[in-house]
Amino acid sequence: MSPYDGSAPETVAICRHCAAPIGGEARFFCCAGCEAAYEAVRGLGLDAFYERRRLDNGLRPLKPDADPGFDFRSRVKSSADGIHELHLMVDGASCAACVWLIESIYSKDTDVVDARLNLSTSRLTIKWRGSADRAGGLAEMVSRLGFRLVPFDPSCLDVAQAQEETDLLRATGIAGFAAGNVMILSVAVWVGVDMGPATKDLLHWISALVGLPAIFYAGLPFYRSAIAALRGGRLNMDVPIAVGITMTAAMSLSETIRSGPYAYFDAALTLLFFLLAGRYLDRRARGRARTSATHLLAIGARAVSVISSDGSIRRVAPDEVQSGDTVLVASGERIGIDGRILDGKSSVDESIVTGEALPKDVGVGDKVYAGYVNLGPALRVETTASGSGTLLAEIVRMVEVAERGKSRFVAIAERVTRLYAPVVHVAALATFIGWYFWMAVDWQVAMLHAVATLIITCPCALGLAVPAVQTTASGRLMRAGILLKSATALERLAEVDTVVFDKTGTLTSGTPRLIEPDKIPPDELRLAASIAASSKHPLARALAGAVPSVPAMANVIEHPGAGLSVDGIRLGSRTFCGAQKMSSGAAGGPEIWLRSVDGKLTRFEFADVVREDAARTIAELRQRGFQVELLSGDRPEVVAAVAGIVGIPDYHAGVTPAQKAEHLVRLFSAGRKALMVGDGLNDAPALTSAHASLSPASGADIAQVSADAVFQGTRLSAVIELLDVALTAKSLVKQNIAMSIAYNALAVPLAIIGMVTPPIAAALMSSSSIAVVANALRLGRGGVKKWTR
Repeated sequence: MSPYDGSAPETVAICRHCAAPIGGEARFFCCAGCEAAYEAVRGLGLDAFYERRRLDNGLRPLKPDADPGFDFRSRVKSSADGIHELHLMVDGASCAACVWLIESIYSKDTDVVDARLNLSTSRLTIKWRGSADRAGGLAEMVSRLGFRLVPFDPSCLDVAQAQEETDLLRATGIAGFAAGNVMILSVAVWVGVDMGPATKDLLHWISALVGLPAIFYAGLPFYRSAIAALRGGRLNMDVPIAVGITMTAAMSLSETIRSGPYAYFDAALTLLFFLLAGRYLDRRARGRARTSATHLLAIGARAVSVISSDGSIRRVAPDEVQSGDTVLVASGERIGIDGRILDGKSSVDESIVTGEALPKDVGVGDKVYAGYVNLGPALRVETTASGSGTLLAEIVRMVEVAERGKSRFVAIAERVTRLYAPVVHVAALATFIGWYFWMAVDWQVAMLHAVATLIITCPCALGLAVPAVQTTASGRLMRAGILLKSATALERLAEVDTVVFDKTGTLTSGTPRLIEPDKIPPDELRLAASIAASSKHPLARALAGAVPSVPAMANVIEHPGAGLSVDGIRLGSRTFCGAQKMSSGAAGGPEIWLRSVDGKLTRFEFADVVREDAARTIAELRQRGFQVELLSGDRPEVVAAVAGIVGIPDYHAGVTPAQKAEHLVRLFSAGRKALMVGDGLNDAPALTSAHASLSPASGADIAQVSADAVFQGTRLSAVIELLDVALTAKSLVKQNIAMSIAYNALAVPLAIIGMVTPPIAAALMSSSSIAVVANALRLGRGGVKKWTR
């Protein structure tokens, strides 16, 4: 027997599965596909999905498709241990309940080893044993529930976000244009002391003709979200906003028809304009923050050159390269696979993966990884891993896992609103009922008191409590050269008790510099710099930069992977200059040798210089009670030297990107809230795994995208400024929320008993908002407290 036979239709005629409106004579489902999907979910014992899901996101209904239309078998990657892997993009997954449902479905299949859905990138990864031909069947398990599955393509992820941003920007422009015009008409009414009633009515009608269409269109984002939330039996921040705007517009129209004085089209439009502007800016910030994994994927998406058995070269996508294939990597090209060098000798830039700025010499038998850049002559590389099996792909997975963990943070105002919004609506409704039924006044008068109650309890002050502080804090930080990117960054930064630094590019400048140039004979330094000016090698650039006034020498010949020569003079590696028997120096760092015509040898040593204020910043952090650590993938002796210079006793050397992320997870498990400061792709998993994160603007793009904040310049004092501002902001947010609640506690009773008219209510509401903003502006005007732990 069907579980819903004999039951009464729902009050709201929506489909039980996809929540779309039901038409015709249908009672519970909009189509047979939804009914089958509903039965499938219940049959798996996962019907709790319908209670957990959110319906206030404005996304498309969850309707099953008749035919997915894709050959997923060709997208399967199989490993030697019999594990098959498939990466798909899921359309329709909009909340944590969707993730739970999809992952739960696969957990019931004994062949499935692992199934993970990343909500921010819509990426579904399925691993299973058995036949690779099961790819289509596994995809169908989800597609028949209404989720649309396509092969994963990171370039498609930003389309929906771009459309949403465009719609918000258009609505903001319309609201602003209409608010400006209606405000002009309203000012004329306010100051027109001798204006006759007919003229006032005409201006009110013109305001209605301009304002009502604009209120309808510009308010659509709030109306849709509020209606969807109410359908799902929930309240969100948009419900009181939508109700307040709608009632204000309705009352204004009623007053206009009755030639009454209470027309507030300008107030509704102005409120809409500011709310939409804030939402648009928030979407822009969130969009940049959520695409960190997408940026990582784009790094390894370029085609590679595979050498066929007959010697011909074909360009293929990196994920189509098979293990054992030989790949040709041209000079200046980024390596797209993991492998071992079969032929050639060169130097590679590994900074995007390891974070180390200095190039590394490689030759036959050495391992190279996707993301490295070949700086020298062409290399032939035997493929050991490609596509999802590369180190780069592993970093992608670690970042996605870390991003899922950060979804536990919810904005403070939204949490408060969940309790606050029901009280607002009950108070407004009770006011109307009390005045209309008990006091026996006209419905217009009762509506005025109800609207006054709703206006005076409008969540503007509460809604501004957090954004006003965030905006002021962001402005202060921006003036200090720090860009705040995440909506919840300040909340998390205020909880930090541990600061973890990367070495290269963070504690150090990230670029090689010539050591002690004043101890090198000037003539030899100028000669070497003039030859080095003809090369793009990082060490050659550093040498030329040491004497920028020296012109580049003509007729210089570059020997890829070895050095430069001109008129019998050589500048380059130890072997190229014949200096194999010479001492390497105490530090043993990167070097360039100069061999003059008479055979005289001169050594130029380079090092990554520690930032000027690094030691001072570390000392102040430790003095304030913060625990400070150093994580680096560099050699132990180099890391120990830097740790000694800056004063960090707790340091770890030779750590991989995975180990960095694991260390941050261990800190969190131990109850410590860590701020990770890093600049390289290898830091991306750690930046996303940390409680909060910061990256220098000179760092890799993916590090900046993964971080919660980015700082400009060379000074590490930005770390202290960021923490102080965050702690001050936390204090101000608590004050603002307390002020908002106190204001409502005093003003609401006055509005309910009819002592506050809508104009006074609007003035009081504005006053509370101004008070909240003024309190927040203290953060921008004065200094911040030096907080300690």
